[in-house]
Amino acid sequence: MLVDGFGRTIDYMRISVTERCNFRCAYCMPNTPMNLGDENEDVPLESVLNFIKVAIIQGVKKIRITGGEPLLRSKIVPFIAQICDFAPQIDIALTTNAFLLAPLAKPLKDAGLKRINISLDSLQKDRILCISKRDGLEKILNGIEAAHQVGLKIKLNMVPLKGINTDEILSILEYGMKRGIMVRFIEYMENSHAKEGIMGLKLAEILANIQTKYPTQLFEKEVIGPATLFKIPQQEIKANLGVELNRDYIFGIIAPHNDDFCKTCNRIRLSSEGKLIPCLYHNNAIDIKEAMLRGDTEEILSRLKLCIENKPEKNDWDTNAISQRAFYQTGG
Repeated sequence: MLVDGFGRTIDYMRISVTERCNFRCAYCMPNTPMNLGDENEDVPLESVLNFIKVAIIQGVKKIRITGGEPLLRSKIVPFIAQICDFAPQIDIALTTNAFLLAPLAKPLKDAGLKRINISLDSLQKDRILCISKRDGLEKILNGIEAAHQVGLKIKLNMVPLKGINTDEILSILEYGMKRGIMVRFIEYMENSHAKEGIMGLKLAEILANIQTKYPTQLFEKEVIGPATLFKIPQQEIKANLGVELNRDYIFGIIAPHNDDFCKTCNRIRLSSEGKLIPCLYHNNAIDIKEAMLRGDTEEILSRLKLCIENKPEKNDWDTNAISQRAFYQTGG
């Protein structure tokens, strides 16, 4: 079992398998060239697997595969199958922009993937193009539908940005309601790689927007996730949307600016460069690439434990308003 200096059990790993992405989202990497590297520059997946095996043996129960865009890795399906073969009990998930998802949804499910988080920042074609520099709405929606059809558990993530898509908060929430898919709204995380001048909404502002149509009630903090959950009574959904649900609808808001965000943090990250990151909003990291490449399990374990020891109590928001970290390298 991995326990940090503040008594938090670390049993969740976010693994970035590439920094490459086919989108250039305003809040992440808008000024990065489209021809960012190639697959030969990524850490080999068999080396990443060396790390994952050690982490699982040490008590990690949940792994999320991220990027960049993880579906750009040509062997991502057999990679996930190898993880599941090693530890069938593992809770394995993937985060994607869904542009490449439709034909891969069933192979991913068959390989053992259980859950998938999909970015959906707008339901309007021109806005997706504006936010991501990719005419991708049709493929995103097709990917969501394909994942839904094969039975993957889906969460939709939206980053509300002032003056861009905040008038779609209710539209995207209702898109999720109609399909029985949880929507989570993510506060924009200020970082030096984002488009200059963009601003997001905070939790209270997002709630106020939703409450113009639906009453909300605090539900709970996610057990194995960063979101605070809220519920909308099913009778309110029927009255306002004409949709009958068999239970209250649950949605989430991820608010890393809040004081309680870090108290239950149970995760660390492996970046696409092969560095262990104890906190997304701190600049400290431990290089583990060479140990992974060699398959040196003792060195991997030593550096993993060092990362846990270095995990801070809370993020750096009070002293560092803008992160210098490239979130596309860390699955941020």
